[in-house]
Amino acid sequence: MLRWLQRAANLIGGGLFLTLFIVFLVQITARFGLNKPLPWTDEAAVILYLWVILWAAATVVPEREHVVFDLVWNSVGLRTRTAMRIAGNLLIGGLCLVALPATWDYVHFMKREGTPVLGIPFMWVFLPFVVLMVSLVVRSACAIWQALKGRGLEQELHLQ
Repeated sequence: MLRWLQRAANLIGGGLFLTLFIVFLVQITARFGLNKPLPWTDEAAVILYLWVILWAAATVVPEREHVVFDLVWNSVGLRTRTAMRIAGNLLIGGLCLVALPATWDYVHFMKREGTPVLGIPFMWVFLPFVVLMVSLVVRSACAIWQALKGRGLEQELHLQ
């Protein structure tokens, strides 16, 4: 089931990126080839870019592929890494969990307003941010569970 969900998330992310690329090509063709810029392509490209970035960060890119500052991490032992992983994930996951209701309220409130050209409710524009917040809560809980079980940290020590 987890593999199927990951595959579906990858397909959605790929579809979003492909759609962004097609809109971008239409935009370039209309602007420079036909000398008739299309306002909807600018708006669609911005919305799709936002969706691609937030969707990928929430569902496609694994935690180990995210950019990290690991100068201190690489200089400490297993116990300290365990404590750092738990503390960091408690902070990130906890803050996202606390902010989730207000985030949803704001995104849901934005359904009243629409984008200037396409008229898409802003709720749909910003919905991937809610997905990212939920993803951060779930990923943080899983990382804390893994750290408490002692998984993943020994392997990282041997890679150095």
